[in-house]
Amino acid sequence: MGNFFITVLLVFAKFERTLIYERTYEGRLIAQNKNGYREGRPRISSDKIELALELKKTRSYKDVERLTGISKSTLIRYRKQ
Repeated sequence: MGNFFITVLLVFAKFERTLIYERTYEGRLIAQNKNGYREGRPRISSDKIELALELKKTRSYKDVERLTGISKSTLIRYRKQ
């Protein structure tokens, strides 16, 4: 009886996952039809990056992150370029 119950729960979980996938897929298709659609995170402007790198010369990563909203890892990646 326990195995049957677990199997039924797994079937419902798989069904729910399929429904989630279908909804997100449909949402992506609708978004792609809109003008100006671009998948992924928005780009950070070069002016904002330059400002953050300039602030980094005198401030800590935590301060720069709080002021500009750019994460430490992003700043390090741009700094290496």
